Amino acid sequence: MDPSIGYTRRTAPTAVIRVHRDSISRDRDRLAAEEPLQIRMSAGRESCQVAVTMRTPGNDFELTAGFLFSEGLIRSFDDIMRISYCSRLPIEERYNAVSLELRSQKIPTLEGIGRQGVMSSACGVCGQRTIKDLAERGVEIVRSKLDVPENLLLDLPHRLREKQQVFESTGGLHAAGLFSPDGRVEVVREDVGRHNALDKLVGWSLLQGRFPLDNKILMLSGRVSYELVAKAAVAGIPIIAAVSAPSSMAVSLAKSFGITLAGFVRKGSFNLYTHPERVRFRDDIPSVPSKVTA
Repeated sequence: MDPSIGYTRRTAPTAVIRVHRDSISRDRDRLAAEEPLQIRMSAGRESCQVAVTMRTPGNDFELTAGFLFSEGLIRSFDDIMRISYCSRLPIEERYNAVSLELRSQKIPTLEGIGRQGVMSSACGVCGQRTIKDLAERGVEIVRSKLDVPENLLLDLPHRLREKQQVFESTGGLHAAGLFSPDGRVEVVREDVGRHNALDKLVGWSLLQGRFPLDNKILMLSGRVSYELVAKAAVAGIPIIAAVSAPSSMAVSLAKSFGITLAGFVRKGSFNLYTHPERVRFRDDIPSVPSKVTA
């Protein structure tokens, strides 16, 4: 189990003035916590900072492993010797710095990262910017034969929301959920940053020995950016469903890497943007047109 689960708080108390049309009152509320996390790597006698990201504390080892995996700095669980907090730091900083020690005696080049400043939770810390970058890294097209009924995708937002424990108390977190082909929840991770939530999910899968993920469904609580599809492609996830809209680059990347992408999954409907062959429709639904002109 990731010890970081118990070491940090995920919400913070605050005073608030509640303003309604006909009244004003003072109250107490809880906010989603946001603190910096320094991600470090070490190998032999080498040690370096890779990135600093603003995140919701908790599951920090998963976040570290997932981020480094998504960036291609580790390839499998076997690359990892240990993950730990930086114990030499003052106690007030200790749980905001994580180091992953490699079995290798040499740290991989960080040239492709280029993000060693503090990054906001909104923008993430994904350094791979183009489809060509991912292909040159050896990220393969997802060729999974997984297919799921359309009603399963329609049920996923509700199943995800049921597991969003911190969102219920703050209303301020994104979530990423991993589901089995029959719709069973495998893991849900929350964070103030959508990129971090997905890195935590991928890191959990890596540290728990759940790879490959070619028979899993990824459900996201918000919109879908290029970076999120890139992380899913690196992890080999064949289906992404999201409550909100994808970007144009997200759709292009999903199409290029063989990922089925569904957006606006809510209120009994969704839009299917790429690779519809993985979605089975009921017999009473008209067949999907062979071609739609943009």
